[in-house]
Amino acid sequence: MSNPEHPAAVASAEVPVRKKPSFYPEPFATRVAGRTKRQLGEVFGLTNFGVNLTTLAPGGSSSLRHVHTRQDEFVYILSGTPTLHTNQGKMLLGPGMSAGFKAASGDAHRLLNETLEEVVYLEVGDRTPGDQAMYPDDDIEATLKDGKWVFTHKNGDPY
Repeated sequence: MSNPEHPAAVASAEVPVRKKPSFYPEPFATRVAGRTKRQLGEVFGLTNFGVNLTTLAPGGSSSLRHVHTRQDEFVYILSGTPTLHTNQGKMLLGPGMSAGFKAASGDAHRLLNETLEEVVYLEVGDRTPGDQAMYPDDDIEATLKDGKWVFTHKNGDPY
């Protein structure tokens, strides 16, 4: 049975860009200002995992370098050559390449666009309740509560 609220298929590039560019509090939100997300999973009403068509402008960053306690993450590069920044250092990715990060692996990661061309990729992550994100390079932590990220300083004080 079809659901009139959610289409069966869409042209991904025509899905509107997420209105709120970042859920990070300042001063961190401006560090991902070159990132736009089209929330493909939301279009279909998906609740167990999210899928985003993400674009990084030149100089953009996918996120602060982070690791999740319960969420597995996967990215697939469609165009451009982002730099994957992990605990092991940096490496270039290209179209057709993918990267995955198992929950609680301890491997903090992010993508950087250090080129003059846009980078476009798919990102997939689950929505396991109680997930937390740690940011080894910054004074910020996040906890997923009731489907929303709550950010605190590492000492527990709220932002």
